[in-house]
Amino acid sequence: MTEYGRFGPLVGAIDEGTSSVRFIIFCPRNSQIIAQHQIPLKVIYPQNGWVEQDPVEIITLINKCIDVWSDTRAQNITKKLLESVPNKDINHWKYICGLPLTASFSAPKLKWMLEEVPEVQKAASENRLCLGTIDSWIIYNLTGGKNNGVHATDCSNASRTFLMNLDTLQWDQNLCKFFGINSYLLPEIRSSSEIYGRFASGHLNGVPISGCLGDQQAALLGHLCLERGQAKSTYGTGCFLLCNVGNKKLNSKNGLLSTVAFKLGATAPAMYALEGSVAVAGSALNWLRDNLGILEDANSVEAIAEAVTETNDVYFVPAFSGMYAPYWEQNARGVIVGITENTKNNHLIRAALEAVCYQTRDIVQAMEKDCGFPLKELLVDGGMTKNNLLMQLQADLTGIPVVRPTNSEMTALGAAIAAGCAKSINVWPLDRGPISQSKIFWPAITIEERESRYSKWKEAVERSFDWDVHS
Repeated sequence: MTEYGRFGPLVGAIDEGTSSVRFIIFCPRNSQIIAQHQIPLKVIYPQNGWVEQDPVEIITLINKCIDVWSDTRAQNITKKLLESVPNKDINHWKYICGLPLTASFSAPKLKWMLEEVPEVQKAASENRLCLGTIDSWIIYNLTGGKNNGVHATDCSNASRTFLMNLDTLQWDQNLCKFFGINSYLLPEIRSSSEIYGRFASGHLNGVPISGCLGDQQAALLGHLCLERGQAKSTYGTGCFLLCNVGNKKLNSKNGLLSTVAFKLGATAPAMYALEGSVAVAGSALNWLRDNLGILEDANSVEAIAEAVTETNDVYFVPAFSGMYAPYWEQNARGVIVGITENTKNNHLIRAALEAVCYQTRDIVQAMEKDCGFPLKELLVDGGMTKNNLLMQLQADLTGIPVVRPTNSEMTALGAAIAAGCAKSINVWPLDRGPISQSKIFWPAITIEERESRYSKWKEAVERSFDWDVHS
């Protein structure tokens, strides 16, 4: 019989992000964090528009803890590929993979490496090349690497590559052919909750790896958004909204992405989601601090913004590199409108917070149109949710309650849940009900005020379009 400590069986989650690697240990009984460790991760910028991370460093830091969508170098390849697509329609393949053809996803980046990196070409010619996502790289190394490591990913991560068929949950041969990528180079696609393999060395030698999820899908599961119509929003550098749409794929007609939410077992049905992304959320505040110098400390944002009761009709559209969902206007650029001689730093900072909320409302409205029903509430997580003013503004400007749970580590919690509920692990029950809530923010302005302010936001957004017509 297995002996457990005073917390009972424990589940560990690796949260590999852009800026850090974390290892968090949870107690399945109450979702309590027992221990955690975090190490910063370097981001490398070899030249303008190139963003890299060292895969060897990632594995090294993961082991130490236990003991990148913004790259644009594939844009030219994407533009060339669009030349062969009927009407140059970026949504031509969306009915298969759920995604528009942009440089943000894995397939154009993989094609770029196959065409531009000699070491990759050499490995391919010598039949020793594997392609994958960051999770497949982590699983491969932790299960042995060159010594029979498992080359696998889950369907939520695979659904963000532009190469997976959302209906079959397998690599789509037509898409692979379109990008010139042999599917045998790609990892095996599995469910989000099953035993992939076991740690091959270190302090966790022999411990099963039994869960794998994309970060936003993991946060959705962390919130226990198990039913159709439940939605969450993660607030950080960017902002990411996901809504569970049930076990049938829903093709968006309103500028959102279709994706796999999670598949909790090899024989379980896949749950699907609609996703909308805001490119600039917290990073707008960083811009005000670093580029304009009107903000000294990010921790003072709430107090500065609360020093005024409104933005004095100032609207800030932070389209620094275009607008994401639901607009998909790559030629949009940032604008600040409504400035007068009475505009103060406080107004600009408050307008930056409101911009996050307006962009979130844009996506919520698109989700409601696609789903055919209104969202009852919005579950939230991420670093920016500590800002009470932001959360109240979000409730006011969407007109729905905003629910902020006690536990802010939703991504890691979701990964732990997937691992803990896997077959033959079974230490994490999913039927215990929702996690505890720390605070609910209720809408506190009139419908008339909400719609008037949102109408002006839409005008400001339109003025941001078509500035960079040569990109």
